[in-house]
Amino acid sequence: MLLTALLERRLAFVGGKGGVGKTTIAAAFGVAAAERGRRCLLVSTDPAHSLADVFGKAIGSDETLLAERLWGLEIDPQGEVDQHIASVKRQMKTLVHPKMYDAVEQQIELARLAPGTLEAALLERMADLMAEAGHRFDLIIFDTAPTGHTLRLLSLPEIMTAWAEGLLKHQEKSSKLSSMLRRFGGGRTRGDELSLVDAPADYAEDSRAAKLNAILVARQRKLRIARDLLLDPAATAFFLVLNPDKLSILESEKALASLSHVHVPVAGLIVNRVLPDESGGAFLDARRRQEAPYLQEIERKFKDLPRTMLPLWPDDVHGLTAIGRIGAALVGKS
Repeated sequence: MLLTALLERRLAFVGGKGGVGKTTIAAAFGVAAAERGRRCLLVSTDPAHSLADVFGKAIGSDETLLAERLWGLEIDPQGEVDQHIASVKRQMKTLVHPKMYDAVEQQIELARLAPGTLEAALLERMADLMAEAGHRFDLIIFDTAPTGHTLRLLSLPEIMTAWAEGLLKHQEKSSKLSSMLRRFGGGRTRGDELSLVDAPADYAEDSRAAKLNAILVARQRKLRIARDLLLDPAATAFFLVLNPDKLSILESEKALASLSHVHVPVAGLIVNRVLPDESGGAFLDARRRQEAPYLQEIERKFKDLPRTMLPLWPDDVHGLTAIGRIGAALVGKS
């Protein structure tokens, strides 16, 4: 049952093809969980935020109270990049000679344009939020970007952990080499003003090495925790949302295969905007005939997943009342 799968976890991800209604489903999950006593944070990671539109309330990068025990947050990826870049600059300037500050500025600004920078900065913020699940919040629900973006995002912890481990090994070798050079030279070597990593005279090399190691270890630990949570079926549930049409089915099938390949637990499937049986008229009858084989295909291809069918509603979903109605239909009245 979707309600059990939701309430027994600390983290929930709602994903799928763009335009299938992920934000509405994530919002309905949040309202349903809050009504059942969970302190819930609803987080939008999609750059095309629509969470504020659904609730009819301004939501930004700060936690916003949406209802009793329910808060909302819209992560701004570009804003996260700006904060991340500023943080890296501050850290690097404690590790290099002052004459290299301009070079550090230039190199890090170039990194801003590198592929994957947005996803990396977004992951950093998500990892920080995930650590709060079970502490400040009983449940954190992520309304994710379209499937391809989400899958790249979910693969980053392992990639970035490997990167951090590589830097730590490189730093260890560098420290050993510096130690050997000091022994050969009869004492501490002063930092070369053209070096990107040698410290100025006021810093001991051990201090620089310790700072760099502390930064890398903290980053590595945070990413490992995020990765372990994502892969823990007792902590995390991923819900796929699709519509009864060919493209949604194809993308959901690919997403399920990819998520299974990286061992991310999928707790259920929500088939959204199904035409209600009682709707009539020649046009709707034709649409229902077209929809029927897709519903059968969903039944066949996703037979091992719990599935919930949600009807196409006659009105726009807007405000707590409408979201609560969908939540009740989604998880049942229990």
